[in-house]
Amino acid sequence: MMMIKLLVVDDQAIFCQSLISLLSWEDDLQIIGSARNGKEAIAFTQQQQPDVILMDIRMPECNGVQATREIHQRFPWIKILVLTTFDEDEYIWESLQAGAIGYLLKSTPSEQIANAIRTVHQGHSQLGPTIAAKIFTKLTPPPKPKDDHHLLSPRELDVLRLIAQGKNNREIAQELYLTEGTVKNHVTHILCQLGCRDRTQAALWACQNIYLN
Repeated sequence: MMMIKLLVVDDQAIFCQSLISLLSWEDDLQIIGSARNGKEAIAFTQQQQPDVILMDIRMPECNGVQATREIHQRFPWIKILVLTTFDEDEYIWESLQAGAIGYLLKSTPSEQIANAIRTVHQGHSQLGPTIAAKIFTKLTPPPKPKDDHHLLSPRELDVLRLIAQGKNNREIAQELYLTEGTVKNHVTHILCQLGCRDRTQAALWACQNIYLN
């Protein structure tokens, strides 16, 4: 089993310790440290280089956006997943622009947070359902040929709708009664056919071009 080395960055000590305790039950997650602000997160990352960082936004000395930007510039292979109370458009957009690959709210159940960590570790974006809707209006859709939704099969359109709802491959597989491998193949084909760089662009395309209900 591949262990995912995890750094938790949050200035709220009680929340941080509670989250670490919950995630410690996951067999494939290894919490290698915690930081109280962005400055400590940058220093820790230089020494330990975790696989995934759970990053809060509002923190003293150096906030999460600043830390995300600096860490991403120095260590672009490290995946950063924002976990915060705040869902303001400015925070969401700046975090993703700075290099975060995902954005969740602290109200997200710990099991879903664990799954999100696995998803971003694999290089896939992970956005909470309410977060996805907020950023889609700000992103520029990828170029596409006319009527390109006809390039996708009905099953691929089902997968795309669920991607737009912020679901990961495991959740899509469960909902559509498919294997995760099949879902992964569908996602790869969808991105290729639509000319999308990642799941976020594909979700944006879906919101603008197909019915999601």
